[in-house]
Amino acid sequence: MLGDYPIKGRRASEIAADVEQGVSSGRLAPGTALPPLRDLAGELGVNPNTVAAAYRLLRDRGVIETAGRKGSRIRPRPATTPRDQIRMPVPPHARDLSNGNPDPAQLPDLTPALVAAAEAARRDPVRYGHPAADPGLLALAAEGFRADGLPSGPVAIASGSLDTIERILVTRLRPGDSVAVEDPGWGSLLDLLPALGLRAASVRLDDEGPLPDALARALEGGARAVVVTCRAQNPTGAALTAGRAQALRAVLAEHPGVLLIEDDHGHGIVDQPYHPLAGAGSEHWAVVRSAAKAYGPDLRLSYAVGDAETIGRVLGRQRLGAGWVSHLLQCTVAELWRTDAAPVARVAAAYRARRDALIGELAVRGIEAHGASGLNVWVPVPDETTVLGALVQRGWVAAPGARFRVDSPPGLRVTVAELDPADARRLADDLAAVLGTGGDVSRLI
Repeated sequence: MLGDYPIKGRRASEIAADVEQGVSSGRLAPGTALPPLRDLAGELGVNPNTVAAAYRLLRDRGVIETAGRKGSRIRPRPATTPRDQIRMPVPPHARDLSNGNPDPAQLPDLTPALVAAAEAARRDPVRYGHPAADPGLLALAAEGFRADGLPSGPVAIASGSLDTIERILVTRLRPGDSVAVEDPGWGSLLDLLPALGLRAASVRLDDEGPLPDALARALEGGARAVVVTCRAQNPTGAALTAGRAQALRAVLAEHPGVLLIEDDHGHGIVDQPYHPLAGAGSEHWAVVRSAAKAYGPDLRLSYAVGDAETIGRVLGRQRLGAGWVSHLLQCTVAELWRTDAAPVARVAAAYRARRDALIGELAVRGIEAHGASGLNVWVPVPDETTVLGALVQRGWVAAPGARFRVDSPPGLRVTVAELDPADARRLADDLAAVLGTGGDVSRLI
């Protein structure tokens, strides 16, 4: 069952740590079945309750999964092997289109805002006992949420979108619970779920967002939470339309107890209107936005609005851990909101032009591609490894779709943030040469 890897340990924590070491070293491969509780307890000379506790720890950490009478086995992609390790090396001659970063030329100069934040800190130093959130930032965030028609609610400040989503999930879910997620979807979120002991229920999508029937199946199957990307979906660029949002709200209204999380990380770099799902009847909900794409990934700051109970739990847990997000960052972001001269329309138009250039060039060559918003274009391919390897030889490195998929077909993600039209033509020519035949165009991703 375990081959030549003998599990060791006398305590639950020691047994769990030994299994994790086996996974990390590669000696316990994904899918490997673990011994039945009583068998392992007999081999180790410990109480079966000790092994049961070890297996529970491993499930909570996302290392193993249990399927009833089929027993426990190493997860197909355990939390100890994050998806971002699935990447192609970038040779010196190649262009890296795999990183998902915004174009530095589209980011504002942070110097004036940082100086203003430092001056504010000099006048009024933040010490223990200081309010966790900057009042100016809270007011600006709340104003933005209201302008987009969201229900009123308290606002929380955290360190990036994933940090906020993790805090929200932990407030409501327990290990073993299922979360409906887009497929293909954000690889970091797909890693986070098993790390929290949660299970992903995949929801297929097209250019307009998650498919209502697919979401309904996930919720009817017992998913206790759903995470939907409103715009700039990673990796496909999908953006909710008014019609799709209305259909999804109807599905959510049938499941008011499901936790709804809307990830609007593309706010500030997109020109598609925001169509909220919150307000459809979900008792517990949150909308998360981030400063990373508009102002730079190193500004580790996000902000969320939600129902009073959920946000209250997030803030309460934050006080016991991180305490607060640095006010230097908070004041910097608030100053950027007040003074940044680069309108969203200009930045969004630049990214739209780059997406459209690549999608258009690929379409001329009969190749399907998706990218309604954001920084990326998704290209379905028959075999990721073969296509990506051939592109590297021609000087292009894209992100393998395996980083973003659960059950959806193969593809590759191309970050177009710095791809000019001339480069788009060359990339399309090379991709057409690699694929050899035209794509079968379909709206379903």
